[in-house]
Amino acid sequence: MTPLPDPLAAADAARQAQALIDACDRVLLGQGVLTRTVVTALVAGGHVLLEGLPGLGKTELVKALGALTGCEHRRIQFTPDLLPSDITGTQVLEQGSLQFRQGPVFAQLVLADEINRASPKTQAALLEAMAERTVTVLGRTHVLPDPFFVLATQNPVELDGTYPLPEAQLDRFLMKIQVLGVGPETLARLVMERPDGRPPAPAAVMDPSGLRRLTAAARAVAVPEAVARWIAALVTATRPELPDAPACSKALVRWGCGPRAALALAAAARAAALIAGRPAAGFADVRALAPAVLAHRLVPAYEAGLQGRDARSVVDELLSLVPELPR
Repeated sequence: MTPLPDPLAAADAARQAQALIDACDRVLLGQGVLTRTVVTALVAGGHVLLEGLPGLGKTELVKALGALTGCEHRRIQFTPDLLPSDITGTQVLEQGSLQFRQGPVFAQLVLADEINRASPKTQAALLEAMAERTVTVLGRTHVLPDPFFVLATQNPVELDGTYPLPEAQLDRFLMKIQVLGVGPETLARLVMERPDGRPPAPAAVMDPSGLRRLTAAARAVAVPEAVARWIAALVTATRPELPDAPACSKALVRWGCGPRAALALAAAARAAALIAGRPAAGFADVRALAPAVLAHRLVPAYEAGLQGRDARSVVDELLSLVPELPR
């Protein structure tokens, strides 16, 4: 049985995580659910894909996270002419010998802005970095900084000039989060308080070592057996090839989720429990985070489009169909 974390250390970690969330809320007004979910992903040690129309604050949120955590952060603006070496780095001739010159991916927090504007070949340059935290160039492997997070933004794939991310790349993201607009009250505050649209410069609330401690504390949070079995049941239910798969999966899903999805959902639930100051992840944590963790890992069938269904609606239906297991 996994030992419970030290209560005092867990409470301190929860306070630090909440301070980070509160600071993000002061930067991005009216997006409390978004900021909490993004911080949960960071505490879980995972990468995040933010999808939404331009001008909703996606880039400002990522820039603020870099400043608030004291992490070295860099922005890569993805464009159709970007090359893989522009991201990872390349060998250059200096004083008669080849030297490796690091690309912008060598940072603790990397903003991959409008990632679906670049070609699939360039997008793939991040695959090794996101999965292994290393970069290999000409047979030599270079270790990336610790911590290392990729927070990517993308416009909806319906827009012209975009390249949808392949399934292998999507699976590297712990969460895919839809960024929606804000209400009229928040818009009025923006008009009155930020005439130029720029948020106030945030001050750091922790340093990179503090973020590493938060991630380590999240890994120590327990996942009870009943919760782990429900996670396994949810992920298994997404696989239409299994004989006992729910009807919605058989009708609407072409490819379901794999083991990485179950591990990601458990990691996210642990982080959510830590932020809430609880010693163990619960069913509510899984239920709240399952759409962001699982939906982008599903490949909908052609029939789903005909019925106006997307992967997120399938996950929502599975959450209502797969019963929570006895505690």
